[in-house]
Amino acid sequence: MFLYNLTLQRATGISHAIHGNFSGTKLQEIVVSRGKILELLRPDANTGKVHTLLTMEVFGVIRSLMAFRLTGGTKDYVVIGSDSGRIVILEYHPSKNMFEKIHQETFGKSGCRRIVPGQFLAVDPKGRALMIGAIEKQKLVYILNRDAAARLTISSPLEAHKANTLVYHVVGVDVGFENPMFACLEMDYEEADNDPTGEAAANTQQTLTFYELDLGLNHVVRKYSEALEEHGNFLITVPGGSDGPSGVLICSENYITYKNFGDQPDIRCPIPRRRNDLDDPERGMIFVCSATHKTKSMFFFLAQTEQGDIFKVTLETDEEMVTEIRMKYFDTIPVSTAMCVLKTGFLLVATEFGNHYLYQIAHLGDDDDEPEFSSAMPLEEGDTFFFQPRPLKNLVLVDEQENLSPIMSCQIADLANEDTPQLYVACGRGPRSTLRVLRHGLEVSEMAVSELPGNPNAVWTVRRHVEDEFDAYIIVSFVNATLVLSIGETVEEVTDSGFLGTTPTLSCSLLGEDALVQVYPDGIRHIRADKRVNEWKTPGKKTIVRCAVNQRQVVIALTGGELVYFEMDPSGQLNEYTERKEMSADVVCMSLANVPPGEQRSRFLAVGLVDNTVRIISLDPSDCLQPLSMQALPAQPESLCIVEMGGVEKQDELGEKGTIGFLYLNIGLQNGVLLRTVLDPVTGDLSDTRTRYLGSRPVKLFRVRMQAQDAVLAMSSRSWLSYSYQSRFHLTPLSYETLEYASGFASEQCPEGIVAISTNTLRILALEKLGAIFNQVAFPLQYTPRKFVIHPETNNLILIETDHNAYTEATKAQRKQQMAEEMVEAAGEDERELAAEMAAAFLNENLPEAIFGAPKAGSGQWASLVRMINPIQGNTLDLVQLEQNEDNADLNSLPLEFLHKTPVEDVPLAIAPFQGRVLVGVGKLLRIYDLGKKKLLRKCENKHVPNLVTGIHTIGQRVIVSDVQESLFWVRYRRNENQLIIFADDTYPRWVTTACLLDYDTMAAADKFGNICIVRLPPNTSDDVDEDPTGNKALWDRGLLNGASQKAEVIINYHIGETVLSLQKTTLIPGGSESLVYTTLSGGIGILVPFTSHEDHDFFQHLEIHMRSEFPPLCGRDHLSFRSYYFPVKNVIDGDLCEQFNSMDPHKQKSVSEELDRTPPEVSKKLEDIRTRYAF
Repeated sequence: MFLYNLTLQRATGISHAIHGNFSGTKLQEIVVSRGKILELLRPDANTGKVHTLLTMEVFGVIRSLMAFRLTGGTKDYVVIGSDSGRIVILEYHPSKNMFEKIHQETFGKSGCRRIVPGQFLAVDPKGRALMIGAIEKQKLVYILNRDAAARLTISSPLEAHKANTLVYHVVGVDVGFENPMFACLEMDYEEADNDPTGEAAANTQQTLTFYELDLGLNHVVRKYSEALEEHGNFLITVPGGSDGPSGVLICSENYITYKNFGDQPDIRCPIPRRRNDLDDPERGMIFVCSATHKTKSMFFFLAQTEQGDIFKVTLETDEEMVTEIRMKYFDTIPVSTAMCVLKTGFLLVATEFGNHYLYQIAHLGDDDDEPEFSSAMPLEEGDTFFFQPRPLKNLVLVDEQENLSPIMSCQIADLANEDTPQLYVACGRGPRSTLRVLRHGLEVSEMAVSELPGNPNAVWTVRRHVEDEFDAYIIVSFVNATLVLSIGETVEEVTDSGFLGTTPTLSCSLLGEDALVQVYPDGIRHIRADKRVNEWKTPGKKTIVRCAVNQRQVVIALTGGELVYFEMDPSGQLNEYTERKEMSADVVCMSLANVPPGEQRSRFLAVGLVDNTVRIISLDPSDCLQPLSMQALPAQPESLCIVEMGGVEKQDELGEKGTIGFLYLNIGLQNGVLLRTVLDPVTGDLSDTRTRYLGSRPVKLFRVRMQAQDAVLAMSSRSWLSYSYQSRFHLTPLSYETLEYASGFASEQCPEGIVAISTNTLRILALEKLGAIFNQVAFPLQYTPRKFVIHPETNNLILIETDHNAYTEATKAQRKQQMAEEMVEAAGEDERELAAEMAAAFLNENLPEAIFGAPKAGSGQWASLVRMINPIQGNTLDLVQLEQNEDNADLNSLPLEFLHKTPVEDVPLAIAPFQGRVLVGVGKLLRIYDLGKKKLLRKCENKHVPNLVTGIHTIGQRVIVSDVQESLFWVRYRRNENQLIIFADDTYPRWVTTACLLDYDTMAAADKFGNICIVRLPPNTSDDVDEDPTGNKALWDRGLLNGASQKAEVIINYHIGETVLSLQKTTLIPGGSESLVYTTLSGGIGILVPFTSHEDHDFFQHLEIHMRSEFPPLCGRDHLSFRSYYFPVKNVIDGDLCEQFNSMDPHKQKSVSEELDRTPPEVSKKLEDIRTRYAF
């Protein structure tokens, strides 16, 4: 068996985020890492939407990420610390939309190791040097410079090692142009290691160490080191040189401290706490994340606590000396892993769990009545300040990016009867948990819907002048009339546009600079800018049946298959070409491309005929109306569309920006199939046809603009959008009701929209999330969802939600009541009334936990509930709150009515139905229970699972049990003896997180280190084995390798790189083949699909080998060794690597495809085919 791995949805959780001017322009971009993915985002300053410019798989673990800029430069570079044992510096090229590796220096072994650098990165703020550090012992410093050609150079590494030292955080200190300096939080464990009593370990202090890079002597010195009182968790660099006092802020438990060398005294300020917090008051509070904003005149820090409260931190200075730290409560947002403050006033927040947000900073919080806390205020040691959390005041939410991470559980089923199955995904943590329904499709935002006086049959938009940015008219055609609407603040009917309103319209367009043309069955109406009208009437009894128009040309087909061609002359007149062309059959559809910039006309006309062919006809004056090529079709064509797509931006000699792409002829057939064919721009030949089935109705095609490029909207029983995005073609359905006709639409509110008709309504739609594979509907949950099942009769979902360290609603209310009573009791006689008012306000206050976080109840406190939810509407039908500390680990579906509970001696982590009874894994015991009146009755047990049963699967008399660290066990239930007997197991240790039955002998399993394996019992395995209760059997019959006597064979090993938490064998598209779908902790969704022929497998195997050598991963990791992280990769080909073929340089594509005896289009066709056969 050979499998092909494909990612459907890349990981969505963000682990690092940095900002800078990576494209070298004034615009600031953001680079984020999502585990093994590097992504470049650009927030649009006008709309506030975040656009993804580039996404690259790096096939390695991105452990740290930094941006730096050489002194006096305008462009930021990205430096990556990864598990490759190399330091890599990348530059972004906007023209190619690619990251290019400028430097790759090897310094150690690969893998995430304790003493190999890569975990910590720090950059000198002036961009002169960078330090890359390991968790222990090793730190290397590289000097960055320019050579004569102004290219970036990097020195050999300078060592700053210190044995027996753990590193917690490293930053570059801003010292202006003095020698570069790095500050490290370290801990020396040598004494603790050598002291058996453990006293030294208890007294070990963390130190703050400064390393100085002496540029003159070219080596690194430990400049200064001092022991810290509190244990710090991270450092913040304070601007220095001419911008500020330099030094660092140390964030530690309950305090933030400013330190600098010289005679600067330490300044420390306690971290403020929430007033009347339900948390345990003894718990420490730390800052988890910070962002610095610096302008020419001032700087401030935003620091976020682990409850999500953001404080604005400023420093007061007196002649270069810092005198106090000031803190002010800013706002509360969900806890984040990274925050970036941009110059445009945006704050990008990469949250730990749940969606990522982009906020606009509306106020800096200087002039409000929020109290300001200062280190100069007198406080007892151990006391702190209190503040009142409140809804957002300084920040305004502008955009959110959907984030599935962490996906706790997923089921794929078609519960909504939509033909295509939906993915039901339980994700998130604590109060930010959601149940999301994912459907394959683009999300459509409805801008406007208005009713029309009848059922229209077509719609177009036109501009008044070629220079106009926005459309002026919407033209709607009915069976016997045409309605013209003008676009302004509102859309209203106009009568003086010059269009003929008493007839249906076949097509209309802007002609030349500022004239309009309307084609209707009896003729052509040419409306000049000064409202003069020229008419061309059809000869005799003939009428116009089909037409095609662009900015300079009109082609019409009269009844009987006669073509008439008009072209605009320099004076703006429409001139008929002298000859007419008789086609061999009736014309059913035709299309013209847009006129290329700088040319007089479009050279080709595509005509579809009744005889199931498409002809390409030349419009060149030298061979006008001569047929150039033809293609036979499997069915009658319904519509055609010639469009230029997949272009790269180029500037011509005059500096005009244009895109150079390929011409594609899209053909929609009456049987619901879409064909896309490459049209040769010189000869007009058709080649490289791709097919895709879209739906049950004939396919109509419309050209629209998406992200400044042409795209094609295809309408069948569903609407689809075919567009080019990040050098790959996407054909994605719209998650919207059926549409009948559409046109592109541009107005101020909606620069790239679509106007469409559906029955008797006119709709204006916008598609914002291009590139997304799924659109999501999210329903909020209360605690972390652990598992859910689909109730077979009603199609409802039954979930269990559990959180440790959490209160149930009842306990929370009780706790609040108790605190309110204490407030009143603590007050003196004269303050009673005031205290009672405050207590009432405290009880009424209800801050949403999804933003403000849930109170921590302390260790050993559990809160759980069982919920029954309708997955289509998302309404909760039933909710059973369990009491505090009652935990439910697993479930199977019942109508929710409490029957009884059975105490067991260990934690039950797995449960499965088995022949009318239930199999339960209680700790390491596997038991069969039967339903009794008062409780469950134990019937049978097996004690031979080594550690802990984490999953149970049954098929026939076989039970497959997964253990927490010893892989899978095959168990046979012998009914007559009532025994559960292990008859086979696996030879590798695997920390199984989830498993899935593929067939009677085969299991797929995933482990917590990110591997997927498929294990199969050999054909000669017998499950008819005896247990030996007497113990007198010969020792050599006992078993093999301390386990069962028979072993399973591994047929597939593959490292995904993210922990997989659900596996399911299913089909994702109607009529598709089965695939193994996995979802990961970081929010990724992928599939493993089998090859159907040896020839395919052979082709992809060779493509993968060539890609490995021609296009090595960005972070310097070896692709083969990444995919073999824990077990050597076996029988799986990495589709993600193969698909990077499309983003290679054209000449590299050519050389790789020649090695494979193919052409580049054939290779990309193979890649597209295998993807569309199983998924999207």
